[in-house]
Amino acid sequence: MESTQNTADDDDFGDLPPVTPEQRIAELEAALLQVRDDQLRERAELDNQRKRLVRDVEQARKFANERLLESMLPVLDNLERGLEASGTDFERLREGVDLTLKQFRKVVEDHGLVAVDGAGTAFNPDHHQAVSTTPANAENPADTVVAAMQKGYLLNGRLLRPALVVVAK
Repeated sequence: MESTQNTADDDDFGDLPPVTPEQRIAELEAALLQVRDDQLRERAELDNQRKRLVRDVEQARKFANERLLESMLPVLDNLERGLEASGTDFERLREGVDLTLKQFRKVVEDHGLVAVDGAGTAFNPDHHQAVSTTPANAENPADTVVAAMQKGYLLNGRLLRPALVVVAK
């Protein structure tokens, strides 16, 4: 029976010349240079990606109001036409201003702006800012908004400006 043991001469690496320490050092230095080169390329790619993201954010910020402003252009056009109109027909001018105001309200409502008035409702410190008080009575119980001095506004559910109100106490 023949022996199946492998000898050093029988293995696959037997034909390769031995590697000297100098050759091994050269191989490792070449590998290190490749790793450093790869690392520099990755850093450059990350830096380029960061710059692209910063540029994209700046563009988004710069044009964030584009849709709103575009929808307000017809309102601006109507106001300019109203100023150009000649004559003293104040009733027609008032009607034009009223129509333009309705158009403007629709634009801002379409963009998520909701007016906060509150007259006749319970005082809500999240939406109202009391600027004055008046004595409570049967018609206006305590902590009721009697009048709004200035409307407040919510933008998509977040308070943009509180309503300035008179509260019954």
